[in-house]
Amino acid sequence: MTGSGAGLARIDVSGDAAARGEVLGAAGRDAVERIVSRTPLWQRLTAPELAPVVRRMADATRVLFPEIHTEIAAMAEGLGLPFDVVFAWNARGDLLAGLGDGCTTVQMPGDAPVIAHNEDGLPGLMGRCFIADLHSDGAPKAVSFCYPGSIPGHSFAVTGAGLVITVNNLRLRGVAPDIPRMVLTRALLGAPDRDAAVRLLRDAPPSGGFHLSIGQVGATDIWSVSFGGSEVHVVKHVRPALHSNHALVSGPVMSCQAITASSRDRLQRGGTLLAGGAAALTILNDTGGPGLPIFRAAPDDPDDENTIAQFLARITATGIAWQVHAPGQDLPTHAGVMPLPEKVPTARH
Repeated sequence: MTGSGAGLARIDVSGDAAARGEVLGAAGRDAVERIVSRTPLWQRLTAPELAPVVRRMADATRVLFPEIHTEIAAMAEGLGLPFDVVFAWNARGDLLAGLGDGCTTVQMPGDAPVIAHNEDGLPGLMGRCFIADLHSDGAPKAVSFCYPGSIPGHSFAVTGAGLVITVNNLRLRGVAPDIPRMVLTRALLGAPDRDAAVRLLRDAPPSGGFHLSIGQVGATDIWSVSFGGSEVHVVKHVRPALHSNHALVSGPVMSCQAITASSRDRLQRGGTLLAGGAAALTILNDTGGPGLPIFRAAPDDPDDENTIAQFLARITATGIAWQVHAPGQDLPTHAGVMPLPEKVPTARH
């Protein structure tokens, strides 16, 4: 480990897929053993009736994304757990679409676009997550927030290709998944640009639902990408926007979703604050409004979610300046600059 802030460690994850998986497994082993594996959700995911779907998605991952399959298998070894169990955990949002996972993302396009994000997760994982510096042969380096027992890429990340990616859960009903959405977002960390990221999602088998905010060096807009089932929707924002945990686009899959009170309230309150010109971190730290708050710290949160980390990235002429905050703290616990990619993609609007 290269250091920590407020309990949030930062680790180096390098080498081939097997070496990376071993490091990820070792980093999360204690929290998975003491906390994650004792949750009712873990027990539901390991139910026998889900095993055929888990095997189908694992087979598809091995064929389409063999390095990610190897990474998960090695992570299982590092965790000291069977592969099928760990793979099911990394497919939790595909197997059980009604999960309480929540997050809020603020999108501020412009000459120096800003993407800011509240990472909301199980309260028991406060201080148990970590930041991974990813170094893989043949892929851009990346910095990604990681949950114990989970592969990188499904929370927030910056990459050496000049991308900022944040991820929000979508609760899409009636999807028959053939590959985990978390496998797809792990693969996106290797994308050379936003166009390639969207092509990867369009070419992939059906998965559970995610919303992505994607910024790119050389562009002034921010893309909202909603995907799930066999749908991929791209909205290119040139004005400030906010996203919570339900799709804001229409389609046969996207229109069949569950919308929680928290997601609806956070979207409405965030829109009001954006209209008033509030700064990104001010919005993420807000506890006002008539409904459930954007900043989540209640022990009785209806989705059993609390804000466990906050992220802000600014895309500048010299690269991506990023910072991670412990919840509600003014000073970042980790920060850095991802330099410009060797070849800056041409912006498309």
